[in-house]
Amino acid sequence: MATIREANENDAPELARLLTALGHATDPRELRDRWIPWRDEGNSALVAARADGTLSGVATLHRTWVLHRPRPVGRITALIVDEADRGRGIGRALVAGSEQWLTHAGCGLLEITSNARLVDAHEFYRHLGYEQTSARFMKKLG
Repeated sequence: MATIREANENDAPELARLLTALGHATDPRELRDRWIPWRDEGNSALVAARADGTLSGVATLHRTWVLHRPRPVGRITALIVDEADRGRGIGRALVAGSEQWLTHAGCGLLEITSNARLVDAHEFYRHLGYEQTSARFMKKLG
């Protein structure tokens, strides 16, 4: 089984590989360039690390204040487990670790964003006790 730990900027190549597999084309150099400002905003990522140093999964975590809630809102904005490693409890371990990290960060609510096409992921989240409460809309700017 993989070890769950916080990611660091040296994980950039593996993080880029996993995020690209999720559908977010990511360049490792650009990810490394964004790492410090992203972390300085209070964000983090948990990874499932194999003994050989490669990653079998990642959950990216964001903490944000919204005016209508008394405590920060935590979000898992990306979660992926390598296809070959699915069904081994890695996704569940990443979500559990995310819940702990965000609780420790003072969050009173955890949201998971997920693309509408990822129907299996939605079922996984429901199985873990999450409920769908809203729809998300986006528009690219500039």
